[in-house]
Amino acid sequence: MPSKILIVEDEISLQETLTYNLNKEGYQVKAVGNGSTALTVARSFKPDLIIMDLMLPGLDGLEVTRLLRQEMTIPILILTARDEEIDRVIGLEIGADDYITKPFSMRELIARIKAQLRRIRLIREEMQSDTGTEDNILVFGNMKINLNRREVRLDNAIVDLKPKEFELLYYLAQHQGQALTRDQLLERVWGWDFNGGSRTVDVHIRWLRQKIEPDPAKPARIVTVRGTGYRFEG
Repeated sequence: MPSKILIVEDEISLQETLTYNLNKEGYQVKAVGNGSTALTVARSFKPDLIIMDLMLPGLDGLEVTRLLRQEMTIPILILTARDEEIDRVIGLEIGADDYITKPFSMRELIARIKAQLRRIRLIREEMQSDTGTEDNILVFGNMKINLNRREVRLDNAIVDLKPKEFELLYYLAQHQGQALTRDQLLERVWGWDFNGGSRTVDVHIRWLRQKIEPDPAKPARIVTVRGTGYRFEG
């Protein structure tokens, strides 16, 4: 079955170009031109990936992404005519998976789409093949990571994690005791073609520590490996 892609783009000529090229690649495509319609269509179409323009009439792309992130964990790739660091940071914080700045080549966009879909497929395959305890729950002291429910609990209280935070924690937990480089984490969690840079990993590690560490200033679960990256101790 072909992957389903939702395009949210108000510029009709670009919307049509994207639709034509993605259909040609074998994807099932729907396109809308504003944020409110995007929310409705995303819920009914259930896409595997969303291409989201940042500048939309009414609800902008960042707000639509924030709202969708409360309901679904699929990759969201943001299109923006701006290339400012603040846009990237805000986008990452609310759950965008990647950025591409206009103008862009269709070849680059398709490569990024394939990378994100491949990343999600690998995560799903790993979750299906995990042979942990019942219901795929990994336990590290007072912390439980439920892979099927994509849920983390500390002392039985649910920890509010963004999708990327969960995926990063999950990957670190899979490799408990191993030193992982920023590039390894970036490639595995964001995809090989992500253009946000290794600072993205550091930002998400900081957010994770604030949520799961007893003392974020002196992390004991996710430790820094000087000159390398990070190691999950459990």
